[in-house]
Amino acid sequence: MLALKNFLNSPVGPKTTHFWGPVANCGFIVAAYLDSEKPPEMISGNMTAAMCIYSALFMRFAWMVKPRNYFLLSFHASNETVQLYQLSRWARAHGYLEKKEPEAQQ
Repeated sequence: MLALKNFLNSPVGPKTTHFWGPVANCGFIVAAYLDSEKPPEMISGNMTAAMCIYSALFMRFAWMVKPRNYFLLSFHASNETVQLYQLSRWARAHGYLEKKEPEAQQ
């Protein structure tokens, strides 16, 4: 019970924006994951690139802010991962990334 009370009153607990910011960002991760089943032609390259930059900047913020916010860092790292995957799908569909042909085995 003491651990729960300490978490509730901590500088990164649920009474602060350090907690609810990452929870709100969870929606970006879920949306990008669900969009991975859709055709790559539906992906906006500009918006996906903007989301990649956004998550990269906020990963740095989460690392530099005092107290260090590992919760925010983990959510933005997860978002960066799924957004980069979506960006690679978009780039491949538009011919920016070549599809690698499997090498013939001898």
